[in-house]
Amino acid sequence: MQAQPAIILRYDQSMLFPDVETAMQDPNGLLAVGGDLSISRLVAAYQNGIFPWFSDDQPILWWSPDPRMVLFPGNFHVSRSLKKTIRQNKFQLTFDTCFEQVMRACAQPRPTQPETWITPDMLDAYVNLHRAGFAHSFESWFEGKLVGGLYGVAIGKVFFGESMFSFQTDASKVAFAHAVSQLTQWGYELIDCQVASEHLAMFGASDIDRSEFIQHLKTKTGEQPSSSAWQAQTA
Repeated sequence: MQAQPAIILRYDQSMLFPDVETAMQDPNGLLAVGGDLSISRLVAAYQNGIFPWFSDDQPILWWSPDPRMVLFPGNFHVSRSLKKTIRQNKFQLTFDTCFEQVMRACAQPRPTQPETWITPDMLDAYVNLHRAGFAHSFESWFEGKLVGGLYGVAIGKVFFGESMFSFQTDASKVAFAHAVSQLTQWGYELIDCQVASEHLAMFGASDIDRSEFIQHLKTKTGEQPSSSAWQAQTA
């Protein structure tokens, strides 16, 4: 019999999440339904390899897919053409200067994705997570306008990437390269990319078994990055 996702009662903190090994195979990684998007539950989710992903007309859905796409900073690869773009210093690069604006840009419809999973509730939840010091953004600017960026969640020495956007060619790629460089400098050891994509594979990301991913989280989310991390500045 196919496994069914666990039901989590709203605001019930007695059972945050079931074991990720009980997640469904089809759809891949669906683990639980319900609960809330409080800071404590979101932090617990990421620490256990779980993330929320759902549409506006659905309840909160929690996922932990197997395999898991990750990027180890030492495997990061930048193409020759992107290196050329970076050397041109075409974009001004920042982090944590406009987190909510980055999320709203990520939520805009795209040709291949007319609907967004970044619902108003998700936006509010991650802005709260940002204010609490867990969620962060990286930005690319051109002539004073935000043209690309990404956001995610940082716990210990792991950065959990969530979404990125680009309004100009290479803007998000340059922002991602800046993010990896900065995270490496601060001592981060793992970047979670959630599910496989050719785009991220070109940067050196690859799939690992969920069980291996969870083992990394058990050690790396408890470690502390550089004390200078996340003091907003420009590059």
